Amino acid sequence: MKRYLEGFIRKDLEEKIVLLSGPRQVGKATLSKQLTTHRVYLSYDASSDRRIIHAQEWDRDTDLVIFDELHKMKKWKSWIKGIYDTEGISPSLLITGSARLDTYRKGGDSLAGRFFYYRLHPLTVKEICSTLGEKPETALDRLLKLGGFPEPYLKDSETFAKRFRRIHTDTIIREDLLDLERVRDIKSIEILIDLLRTRVGSTTSYSALANDLQVSIHTVKHWLQILENLYIIFPVRPYHKNIARSLLKESKYYLYDTGAVEGDLGAKLENTVACALLRDLHLIEDTTGSRVALHYLRDKEKNEVDFLPVVDKRPLCMIEVKVSEENFSPSLFRFHRKLEHAKPYQIVYRLKRKKSKDAARMLPAHEFLRDLQLL
Repeated sequence: MKRYLEGFIRKDLEEKIVLLSGPRQVGKATLSKQLTTHRVYLSYDASSDRRIIHAQEWDRDTDLVIFDELHKMKKWKSWIKGIYDTEGISPSLLITGSARLDTYRKGGDSLAGRFFYYRLHPLTVKEICSTLGEKPETALDRLLKLGGFPEPYLKDSETFAKRFRRIHTDTIIREDLLDLERVRDIKSIEILIDLLRTRVGSTTSYSALANDLQVSIHTVKHWLQILENLYIIFPVRPYHKNIARSLLKESKYYLYDTGAVEGDLGAKLENTVACALLRDLHLIEDTTGSRVALHYLRDKEKNEVDFLPVVDKRPLCMIEVKVSEENFSPSLFRFHRKLEHAKPYQIVYRLKRKKSKDAARMLPAHEFLRDLQLL
């Protein structure tokens, strides 16, 4: 299936090195190989390909060279910089990888001005409907059941999805985690992931997690950052115009794999919406250079709205997620009085009739996700 980033990447390959990051097994290699049939694919994990990479003996008479897991090579940024500065982009250069590629991108500036960067996300209702032609109700229900990683979604088997998920998580922890960080207490990180699966949509108490795991709060925060770098979880922080203050308050954590959420329908639905919003925000950032953030709203009286997408410090809309509520949440109107340019939405699973009240709209969740367009 054609992925939503293909057109953007194909265009940017004409001018720059492209770095493509995202969760393990989200489809980075498949997308890369679909860009052209006239290509060379080299994985640093394969010994034969490693020899070719070190000797720089790949075929130049091709349209595209794909380097997968190149970040595992020492001083890889300086190495690819030398290739780019010497040979240019004939052929085009695409580097794929997951957590470590993203982490290494942020350190140093040896590739400054030479690359564009993309993050590939799991499938969303919008992408499934536009690419596979499925009905949005069907797409949403399958995402809630199977998650958005392409292989288990396309297999459409809960048993396969469970088997995939177990191997997927074990591989990340046993291989990617040890490659990224020197962590000895692997078992406690596995327990942390299990705890987060049951607390999706709830504010995270670092002290409670530290107590559960019998470690320090500093250690918990460090482990959460590792899991974020590994594309297992992502934070949604409380909104405040002062960014520093919002970072100090308790975050909520969501999973890139909705199928891994252990909770009721409400938790799975909220996670699915969070994934869709983050995907669109990252697409905006990666294609336009705008600064983006995904927040939630909460005041001192504990009024709360689930999501507030922000682009270049401008709140775009506020979204409350419900399973069956037929009445508008009062919090939507309360916060809309303070953020009048952020359009309020309440999205409801299997809503039978759309509603409007003042500036707020109530929509079926599958329709909102199918038509999602933040800008």
